[in-house]
Amino acid sequence: MLINIFAAKCMGIQAELVTVEVDIDNGIGIHLVGLADAAVKESLLRMITALQYHKFKIPGRKIVINLAPADVHKKGSGYDLPIALGIIAASKQANLERIADYMIMGELGLDGSVREIPGSLPIAELAVKEGFKACILPKESAEEVAPYYGDFVYGVSDIMEAIKIINSQEDCAHLLAKRLVKDVKQTKQVPNMPDFADIIGQSAAKRAAEIAAAGAHNLLLVGPPGSGKSTVAKAMLALLPPMTLEESVLTSKIYSVASVPEHGPFNRRPFRAPHHSVSIPALLGGGSDNVRPGEISLAHGGVLFLDEFCEAPKRLVEALRGPLEDGFVTISRLKTKLTFPARFMLVAATNPCPCGYYGDGDKCTCSPNQRNAYLSRLSGPLIDRIDIQVFMKAVAADDLVGRRKSEDSQVVAKRVAKAREIQKNRFLKEGIYTNSQMTEPMLDRYCPLSEECSKFLKSLIENKGLSARACSRIIRLSRTIADLEDKDSIEVKHIAEAAAYRFLDKFKAGL
Repeated sequence: MLINIFAAKCMGIQAELVTVEVDIDNGIGIHLVGLADAAVKESLLRMITALQYHKFKIPGRKIVINLAPADVHKKGSGYDLPIALGIIAASKQANLERIADYMIMGELGLDGSVREIPGSLPIAELAVKEGFKACILPKESAEEVAPYYGDFVYGVSDIMEAIKIINSQEDCAHLLAKRLVKDVKQTKQVPNMPDFADIIGQSAAKRAAEIAAAGAHNLLLVGPPGSGKSTVAKAMLALLPPMTLEESVLTSKIYSVASVPEHGPFNRRPFRAPHHSVSIPALLGGGSDNVRPGEISLAHGGVLFLDEFCEAPKRLVEALRGPLEDGFVTISRLKTKLTFPARFMLVAATNPCPCGYYGDGDKCTCSPNQRNAYLSRLSGPLIDRIDIQVFMKAVAADDLVGRRKSEDSQVVAKRVAKAREIQKNRFLKEGIYTNSQMTEPMLDRYCPLSEECSKFLKSLIENKGLSARACSRIIRLSRTIADLEDKDSIEVKHIAEAAAYRFLDKFKAGL
C-alpha cells in the first residue's frame, strides 16, 4: 500500500515541500531512496526502535521509502516522524487516513519521543501557504512559532500524540502551539545594558549614536582605551524602537534556520558582538554540508558590533562591503546558492594607533606614519560605507570627578522613535523603513536640496574630495538629522553636521 506524507526542507530562510512516499509490498528489506544524507539514513534505526518501543510491528515485507523530489539533497533528522507515521499508515496499524492533510516534521528518540528541529518557522509558513489543515511539529519547535501560527501548529512530545491528532478521535486542542506557551518569549538582552545617563562625558559620541539609531546608519568609534567606545555601542540597543511584525517574522526565520538558542518573537532588536578573530564563514554564513546564516544575518534588523575593528583580518573586514551596500549576503556552493537577509547597523570601534593612545595627551609613542598605516587597514571603499565616524578623546578630569549626568536612554529613545515614525510614514509605499535604506532615485524624491544647500554640498565635495557614495550618504544622514529636529526640508546646518562626521578622510591624509 502506497502512502504519501508531506514534510519540508529549508533552503536558506525558505522551505520547500518534500513528499515522503512509503510503499509496503512483497519482498524483504527496508530501502530508503531520494538523495538522503547520513542523518536521514540513520533514521531507519531510530524509527524502528521507536515503533517497537510503542508496540508497533515492523512489517516483514519490502518497505520502500522515497523522499521526493529525488534530485534534491535531504539533510537532517526531521524526517524521522513522517517516515515512522508512513510505515504505521501503510501497514494499517492505526487509522491515519487523513495523514495527507498535515505537514509533519520531527526527530525521533529511541523511546518514541519527538525532538526539536531547526527551521520550524519557515516550515509552518510553507504549510499555511500550501493549504494544509495543520502542521505537526515537536513541542519545542511549536513553541517557537506560537506567536505567529499558534492556531495552526500542533506541538507533540511523542509519536502517540501525533497519531491522536491525525485520527481525530480525541480533542487535541491542548496541543495547539498557542496552548503550549503562557508567556511570549523575548530576545535575550545584552547583560547589564548601559544607560546613556551613566556614560560620563562623550557628548559628541552620544549625539552621533542618537543620529545613527534614528536612521539606522553605520557608525565607527575611534578613540584610546577607556574612552567609552564599547559602552556607547552597547547603550545604543536601548535607543532602537521595537521591531515591526514584518521585521520580527523575518528575523525569527533567520534564527529558526540557524538553530540558535535565541528565537522569536523578536521585540527587542538583536545585538551581535562577535570577536574580531571570527572566521569569514561564521561572519557571513556558510558551511559545507548545511549552509547556515552568519553573524551579519543574525544581526538583521539590529546591531552588529565589531570591537577592535582594525585588528580584524583585512579579508574579514573587506568582506563586509557587499552586505553593507546590498542588505543581503549570497552564499554560493557547487550545487547550492542561498541568499540570507543582512540589513544590519554596523557599529565598529577601534583604537587610533598601534599603542592605542593617540589623542590622549602625550601618551602615544607612535609616529604619524604608524598611525596612518594603522587606520589605513580600513580601505577607502569600506570607509565610504560608514556614515558616521567619531573620534572619542579620553574623558576629561572635570567630567570624571564631577560625574555630571546627561539624558538617560529613555529620553533619547523617544526622539529616535519619533524620527523613525517620520521615516516609516515617508516610505510607506517604498518597502523600506529608514533613511539609510534609500536608493539613489529616492534621494531625488525625498531629499531635495535648496540652491544654498547644493552650493554648500558642492564646496564640500571639492574640498574633501568625496566620492559619489560618500556624497549620497551625507545626504541620507542630513535627512536623518532633519527628522530628529522635525524639519520638513534639509538645511545647510544639517549637511554641515553630517559632513563633520567624515573626519577619517582627513585623518588618513595625515592631519
